[in-house]
Amino acid sequence: MKLLHLTGNFHDLHINLHTMFKRIKESTLLALMRDYPCVAITGARQVGKTTLAREIAASWPDNAVYLDMESPRDLARLQEPELYLEQNEDQLIVIDEIQHRPDLFPVLRSVIDRNRRNGRFLILGSASPELIRDSSESLAGRIAYEELHGLSLTEVVQKHDTHDVWLRGGFPQALTSKNDKTAMRWLQDFLYTVTARDLPILGLNTDLAKLRMFFTMLAQQQGELMNRETMARSTGVSATTINRYLYYLEHIYLIRQLQPWHVNAKKRLVKSPKVYIRDSGLLHAIIGIENYQTLRNHIAVGGSWEGFVIEQTGMLLPESCGMYFYRTHQGAEADLLIVKDGKPIICTEIKRTDAPSMSKGFSNVIEDNRTSINFIIHTGDDEFPVAKNVQAIGFLSWLERVRSL
Repeated sequence: MKLLHLTGNFHDLHINLHTMFKRIKESTLLALMRDYPCVAITGARQVGKTTLAREIAASWPDNAVYLDMESPRDLARLQEPELYLEQNEDQLIVIDEIQHRPDLFPVLRSVIDRNRRNGRFLILGSASPELIRDSSESLAGRIAYEELHGLSLTEVVQKHDTHDVWLRGGFPQALTSKNDKTAMRWLQDFLYTVTARDLPILGLNTDLAKLRMFFTMLAQQQGELMNRETMARSTGVSATTINRYLYYLEHIYLIRQLQPWHVNAKKRLVKSPKVYIRDSGLLHAIIGIENYQTLRNHIAVGGSWEGFVIEQTGMLLPESCGMYFYRTHQGAEADLLIVKDGKPIICTEIKRTDAPSMSKGFSNVIEDNRTSINFIIHTGDDEFPVAKNVQAIGFLSWLERVRSL
């Protein structure tokens, strides 16, 4: 499959937006590459960054050099990185898994400053810019970042139903596995690789057994408020270590800390974040859910569905919007609050039912935040009013609404 049809020089590139390219939010990679000497694709391991970069490199009009920092052969080519990069300055240079070589960022800066031509470097990393040391400082003003998510339900809905995507998650290899058992085995192996190899390389040197215990506890408490002291006692580590676990897991895109919205100073609001395993398939692999029948009857089904809806929403949400939750100490709560330009615009409840009703607490949330349009997201297909300014809406219809924000 060719993602791009490229003819002429850099400014004459034509884009065929196939499935892979549709997953880049807002700007296409090529648009960014017109404006920056270096563009970085970040995202969790195995979401498709390498596939996307190889397609771009294979179709590049002036040829491209592809370097994988997990390949001994390619690492040997960069024994003298500055010399090598300058010798290939007329080509696009793709550097994969760059988190293994953070020392390259100062070199990239030096090379770029001597020949500041846009579209010179495409780099890939399975960690956030904050976690890849020195990248922000070394390449400030020279680099743009785009996160590549796993497959979203809206991309694969023609081939996979909601239950399938919810059970297996968005990692392409898990979602397209021949059966559920194979998918869960792949996800378990994926988690082992990330914790045993990637995190130590990135700087988290810790007791792996305790880290995995902590991650399992997060899965078992999907979507609950984070209590660091309780987690520390249960895991047998310090609260400081728990903070480090959260920092690293968030910055390799495995967990999401959903922050509370607490601008309203007149209310006693919860201020601890809620923590979610971002990929629903990974969540299910950790807690031993191997098929949809088990999932629908499992005690974790509510938290799993809530996390799935939030993550799918985040994949489609414009960069101008942010996601929060809202909860008062009196019990009023919105599972998801959409904020734009510093102002709440939508309050939502997420219900694992096709017959949703409105709670008094949700009504209080709407009153507190003065949002004029609000939704109760449910598992059915119908959309209907449940109160003034509140609509019940099916999940797929909700995702279409998110696209238009």
